[in-house]
Amino acid sequence: MDNSKVLAQFLGDDSFPVQWKDEKEKSLFWFFDDNHVPFPVSPMYFSLDGWWGPTCEYLFRRFDVPTGVAWPAKRINGYVYTAIEGRDKVDSDQTAKYYNWIMPTYATNFLEWWENRYLPEVFTNFKYIDEYDPSKKTLQELMIHLEEMIDIQERHFRLHWVLNWAQFQSSIGFNTVVNELIGNVDQDLLGKVNVSRKDRNWDSLKALYQLKEEVKTIPELKKIFEGNEDSAVIESELKKTEAGKKFLDDVFEYAKEFGYKAIYTHEYVFPLYIEDQKPILEQIRSYLATNFDYHDVYNKCINEQDRAIAYLRDQIKDRSDEDKKRFEDALALNLAMLPLTPDHHFYFDQGTYARMRVVLLRVARKMVEMDLLDDPEDIMCLEYEQLRRYVADPENYPGKKIIANAKVELEKARSITPRDWVGTVTQANMYEEPYHTLWGYPEKFEREQDEKVKGTIQGLGGSPGVVEGTARIVKSPAEFNDVKRGEIIVCIMTNPAWVVVFSKITGIVTDSGGVLSHSAVVAREFMIPAVVGTGSATREIKTGDRIRVDGDNGVVTIL
Repeated sequence: MDNSKVLAQFLGDDSFPVQWKDEKEKSLFWFFDDNHVPFPVSPMYFSLDGWWGPTCEYLFRRFDVPTGVAWPAKRINGYVYTAIEGRDKVDSDQTAKYYNWIMPTYATNFLEWWENRYLPEVFTNFKYIDEYDPSKKTLQELMIHLEEMIDIQERHFRLHWVLNWAQFQSSIGFNTVVNELIGNVDQDLLGKVNVSRKDRNWDSLKALYQLKEEVKTIPELKKIFEGNEDSAVIESELKKTEAGKKFLDDVFEYAKEFGYKAIYTHEYVFPLYIEDQKPILEQIRSYLATNFDYHDVYNKCINEQDRAIAYLRDQIKDRSDEDKKRFEDALALNLAMLPLTPDHHFYFDQGTYARMRVVLLRVARKMVEMDLLDDPEDIMCLEYEQLRRYVADPENYPGKKIIANAKVELEKARSITPRDWVGTVTQANMYEEPYHTLWGYPEKFEREQDEKVKGTIQGLGGSPGVVEGTARIVKSPAEFNDVKRGEIIVCIMTNPAWVVVFSKITGIVTDSGGVLSHSAVVAREFMIPAVVGTGSATREIKTGDRIRVDGDNGVVTIL
């Protein structure tokens, strides 16, 4: 129970009403999950617990995490809010002993577990889903297939948390050794150290770059890409030639490996790249237009890392051999674990949710055949338990009416601007609980309490440097074609599908996220200034505005 000092409270008003289940709910700090689900959430995704709920309870139980016992979610005016339920002080002190005793072993052993046990399990699950033939299955068999996919999703997100916490521990261990041997080190320099050298994200970029290079060597393909700006037209033109058809086959092979993802990964409603390759064609076109060179970007990133590591080594050159070994051991473990961040996004946040969409649509297509749905996508407007009731008793259960009402509610939610947080802010849940820092707290809360300086937007410094340029509001990858070289993109958030646009921009500003968000991490890899977690940039900045992005101090100035 959190009995610490109350700093602020919002329980709802006419402009943003909130319904509370009980007093316990009111006492928690509920923050808008704009990192994962910045848009109104589909009933199906929310009902299957997304990333919160049961797997988070497993996380707190497995590790005896001293800061929390549960991480529930609440749907408020159509948007996802989550809260971390803390432990009481006595329980926290007791669990901390086991947590601190066990966690170093997770850090040192997890990579072996991942490679030899967990990743093969993930591959086996994906193989089962990908090779499943739904064509002659009954609706009952397809519903059991869905139940198995739900089991897979929950299992994968249990593994997600084990991985996440093990890597967190290895990073903490490295930072602790650096602080003990060197003292406070510039966080930007540490950010250059904490870059993965080989992972599925780099693999995806390289494979896409190679497709671009393939186009450059075939004049008729190059002419199609350079002569059209619409990916649908490009696809249509490619289908008219033998070389184009072969290239589309190559693109599909790329999609089979890297296309189990959507524009926004934490949902089931967005089409996957494996379903529709036009976004891949658009990325290739963008690479051609900007002459993107994978090797230049990669080498620049790795050279920065090498220089940062050399600097740290130089700081301990006069230390004992024992201290140097401590540093090298902690560094080696940290570097070995770093690929797990992009890789767990690839396998879990992208690959697992994508396959849940695949399975849901298998069920939905069967329901369309049986006239239970008008469109396969309508299944996303049912909650899971509503789906079960509907398929079991379609003559009496009002499935289509529920779907129609859900569509109305989703449309209504799109006109609402979600608040950053609701509930109760206390000293403990704002300043002692560590995980909500990924959403930009406590800085976001403190900023809200201060008066805003006219003409400036305060956020978090996501990547160092200062740049001035023209702003471009970008809502989705469909608008990447509008982005001109040298512009600064302003968006709600980014995810791995956005990486291709980083090659031609000079800065980025986001509404959501913290210093470990995708936007900030990739901006540091591309070495462009970034301000993240502003909360309002897409509302206050317009395309064409000239802005200054100060990634050192987390400030955006509208010039």
